[in-house]
Amino acid sequence: MPDLEIRNLHVQAEDKQILKGVDLTVRPGEIHALMGPNGSGKSTLANVVMGHPNLRVTDGQILFGGEDITAAATDDRARMGLFMAFQYPVAIPGVTVTKYLRMVINAHREARGEEDISLKDFRKTVEAAMALTNVPKEFSARYLNEGFSGGEKKRMEILQLALQQPRLAILDETDSGLDIDALNVVAEGVNTVARGGDMGVLIITHYQRILHMVEPTRVSIMFDGRIATEGGPELVDRLEAEGYAGIREEVGAGA
Repeated sequence: MPDLEIRNLHVQAEDKQILKGVDLTVRPGEIHALMGPNGSGKSTLANVVMGHPNLRVTDGQILFGGEDITAAATDDRARMGLFMAFQYPVAIPGVTVTKYLRMVINAHREARGEEDISLKDFRKTVEAAMALTNVPKEFSARYLNEGFSGGEKKRMEILQLALQQPRLAILDETDSGLDIDALNVVAEGVNTVARGGDMGVLIITHYQRILHMVEPTRVSIMFDGRIATEGGPELVDRLEAEGYAGIREEVGAGA
């Protein structure tokens, strides 16, 4: 059974129809890349899966672990094991990284009926995750994302991914705005956390470069609010050679 199954999804933002019948699945342990040019609906899909309040589902379903979550609250989706790394992570002045991470861990423990994590176990858990994702220990005392570079913000997202170990991670243009060094760190973090387990990953991007570092199992191409075609990693090489124009012409998207 797929971790995530999207069936004939139609979505509006205000009066504009953005998604026009999306069908997509992400299986356990799969790295699924969703690609497409700017404005094709990729980030809208990510946000509606997480339950963004400004997006209205007009038709279709979102299933997670076989359960219909189309109308579920964002908090409930997160507690069920959905995770999203944002394209533009926000700063939270006055809240330290340590305080935020402990709050997140305890929220998930509460959802499982467990007691709050002890300070000793929390310290060990966070230090292990920081070592795994190459996040310096001194980040712990900083306010979350305040004064962070783009690469540091994305690294914090991967740290949260390592700590939470969700059933499904959505990475919404995590490679956006990164130089090659920061991109290497993020890609290494994704490979370290996600490979070899049951975590499903949906990587949303319109660049090919991260997909040479985090090789997808499947690739879907989106145009104009629909999945136009799907295939294996060879689609990444084809896009690099032809761009989106060749595939758009072949499938007749936007005609």
